[in-house]
Amino acid sequence: MDRRDLTRTVLALTCAVIAAFSTIPAVAQTPAQPASAAAPDTRDRVVLSTAAGDIVIALEPSAPVTAANFLRYVDEHRFDGTDFYRAMVVAPGIGLIQGGTNNAPGRVLPSIVHEPTSQTGLTHNDGALSMARYGPGTANGDFFIIVGNVRSLDASPTDPGFAVFGHVIQGIDIVRQIMTAPTSPTEGEGFMRGQMLDPRIRIVSARRLAAEQVVP
Repeated sequence: MDRRDLTRTVLALTCAVIAAFSTIPAVAQTPAQPASAAAPDTRDRVVLSTAAGDIVIALEPSAPVTAANFLRYVDEHRFDGTDFYRAMVVAPGIGLIQGGTNNAPGRVLPSIVHEPTSQTGLTHNDGALSMARYGPGTANGDFFIIVGNVRSLDASPTDPGFAVFGHVIQGIDIVRQIMTAPTSPTEGEGFMRGQMLDPRIRIVSARRLAAEQVVP
């Protein structure tokens, strides 16, 4: 099994054993507070233009190494012409899609250090962008986007988890559409069988966006 297969398999093994999902407890209502001016959102933004539509992502400054790695792939056009190649539905409305360089020669940059969610304070909630990897410190050019809440992928005292580094701010409907797209019944090994998109969804381009280009 090559490193690409190991990367996919470890993510599949981790996700396949999810038996329950986090729920958000009810919060008691509090009196309305006076409105205050919101701080400007200065996060770097990237638009993934796909065959299914555009997905706009805001990168989180609390994961600086991982976000900078993603931006380097964007700025060097290494994601252009790649694919979303995997979709996993764990339960209705919950799962992920995975895409990126798929270990293609000439596209992959050196692996980066792992920034666990216990360090960044981020979590695998709806629209979270996270890095696919084999072991900690092996992530490079493959990523996945969460649909619903899959917080079992966060770091724990016994598991380093996966590194969240951004969130979808526009196009989550496109992510959901890709997650439920047709898959091959035979492609993929082990837990991944039945999770390979067929056809794959092309990432036509990945580009930075200026703040004024994003509609609130």
